[in-house]
Amino acid sequence: MDLLYSGNVDAFALMTSDSDFTPLVMRILEAGLPVFGFGERKTPMPFVNACSQFIYTENLREDPEETDNTSNGGAPKSTVETKWERNKLRGDTVLVRTLRTAVEQTADDDGWAHLGEVGKYISNNSSFSPVNYGYKKLSELVRASELFEMSVRDKNVFYIKSPDK
Repeated sequence: MDLLYSGNVDAFALMTSDSDFTPLVMRILEAGLPVFGFGERKTPMPFVNACSQFIYTENLREDPEETDNTSNGGAPKSTVETKWERNKLRGDTVLVRTLRTAVEQTADDDGWAHLGEVGKYISNNSSFSPVNYGYKKLSELVRASELFEMSVRDKNVFYIKSPDK
């Protein structure tokens, strides 16, 4: 708490799988600072949901059995959890609901939503992270899910739309 009151902190990161820290997260959020949580899949949902963003540590671990002796001198490769395939993504009701709600809330009159705005909406309303599904970017996850029509405008500006709209 001393760090919080010092005024020299932009964000907090807590690494725990214990929900006893949920009140601390809530206090930090009340002070207007984001809280990034890291923990195992067994982490209780109240703590996961309280964080601004939560990343499961299983998605960040190095696989000591995988080495590349030619490109990095035999050091372990950093691995991200295997990317979820289309059917697995579509079967995750929390993911589907999160994405669809974000698109509905940020879409224009024609039903198209700027992917950056979708990402902001999700960040403000959940502890979602594409890393937990094996993707570095939200755009990659959305593309893999095939839940939405995608349009690229102005080179790298993504828009998405529910196909039924």
